[in-house]
Amino acid sequence: MPARSIRVLIAEDFEPFRRFVASILRKQPELQIIFEVSDGLEAVQKAEELQPDLIVLDIGLPKLNGIEAARRIRKLSPNSKILLMSENRSWDIAEEALRTSAGGYVVKSDAAGELLPAVEAVLRGKRYVSASFAGNDFTDPKDDQTADHNRGGVVPPFPRQNVRIDRRHEAEFYSDDRRLLDDLTQFIGAALRAGNAAIVVATESHRDGLLPRLQAYGLDIGTVIEQGRYIALDAADALPTFMLRGMPDSVLFLRLLGDLIARAARATKWEQARVAIFGEMCHLLWAEGNAEAAIQVEKQGNQLAKTYDVDILCGYSLSSAQGGMDSRVFQRICAEHSAVYFR
Repeated sequence: MPARSIRVLIAEDFEPFRRFVASILRKQPELQIIFEVSDGLEAVQKAEELQPDLIVLDIGLPKLNGIEAARRIRKLSPNSKILLMSENRSWDIAEEALRTSAGGYVVKSDAAGELLPAVEAVLRGKRYVSASFAGNDFTDPKDDQTADHNRGGVVPPFPRQNVRIDRRHEAEFYSDDRRLLDDLTQFIGAALRAGNAAIVVATESHRDGLLPRLQAYGLDIGTVIEQGRYIALDAADALPTFMLRGMPDSVLFLRLLGDLIARAARATKWEQARVAIFGEMCHLLWAEGNAEAAIQVEKQGNQLAKTYDVDILCGYSLSSAQGGMDSRVFQRICAEHSAVYFR
């Protein structure tokens, strides 16, 4: 990177993720965050006013989406480099985004490992597209002038922070319980409909809210429960079974979940059964101020995902704890998951 200070504008409406992005950028002293905004119109206004060197721009912004904002910014601040971000993995969306003359497209779930390499590439006038899109071809007349554009393949001067996770271990950060229950219905319902099993370790309100939704999903939930393919536990009651002096005991944790997984898998009566697990124990630990214990439980979740045929979804409510989640904690929790979603 050039030695001079590089002035950065961040446009992201999801405040915890905005802080997460800022915390990554601040690792490089050359990157000076001069302003943060939460909607597309303000992004355009501040870009015109401040003429930043780099704009990190979310696509899903309110008032004006990031793609349209990028088009307007290009006219009002033509020297600003633009890096777009989104959780959307559709190549059509990525291609449309890059047609705005943005220098890169980063999938939010990959930001922990890819944001700094993407910034490096964009500031050098190269194109960067998340490695999630490997194998896709971006076609744009402007690419003729840059034959060596990058697709998740920049050789970065900064160390990557990828975590190797063999199975699905995902996290959903949500502000609306209805959105969580919609996603949870799809996650658990799809497993049960396919003849697999499910374990839900959640709050009472979420357990109660899920059952009628699964029924509406087309499942005879009473029969599924009777078969033993659906097991539900209270998250608050489960925690004391493996917590010792404020931290999780790995032997007790793996015994508890291992026994539940074995029981659920046997109920499917077929050898290739998978088990879907939804958990809120880590959220409860974080919400009560024990973030380190939450992170250690997530690490144990990775061990489960490597040992058993399971798919894990962890839920974190961002509206239930005053002050939200510290950006360093947020980054560490994200790093323990194979994918992260924001609702």
